[in-house]
Amino acid sequence: MSPKKRTSLLPYARVTAMALVALVLVAAGVRASWGTAQHVLLSKGREHGTMTVTGCGDEVCTGRFVPEGAAGPPRTDMTIARSVAVEKDGRYEVVVKPDTTEAVRTGWAGGLHAWLPLGGALLLAALVIGGGLRWTRLAWGTGVAGGALLVASFLAL
Repeated sequence: MSPKKRTSLLPYARVTAMALVALVLVAAGVRASWGTAQHVLLSKGREHGTMTVTGCGDEVCTGRFVPEGAAGPPRTDMTIARSVAVEKDGRYEVVVKPDTTEAVRTGWAGGLHAWLPLGGALLLAALVIGGGLRWTRLAWGTGVAGGALLVASFLAL
């Protein structure tokens, strides 16, 4: 009779745990990005226009919003999230979040800026995939995708 080989569960537990951590990182990046990205990607039927920033606080900038076409009168109470890409006296193409006075940038710059949290999450997941799972090809692909998203957003803004 041949002796039975015993297989340790530890390697399977490690792979499962690391895959779960990587999956949670990417899911958190998608969730953090989707709050803003949905308004950029699914903007049909929403109020579009141009916002001119008149002042900025610590977290938000306020300004005058002029809607496209005959969508309504201009408003002066609109806000947009403050970032390095938003400056005083700047004019930006925006879409208004439904039932709010909050605007989100549209176009390539706005879309890439909305997906920034996903880019960071992909970079972090690449470290977990490469170091914890030892899947180097997938890790490089994930890291390059996250880095490309961050660089494209930097160049577009």
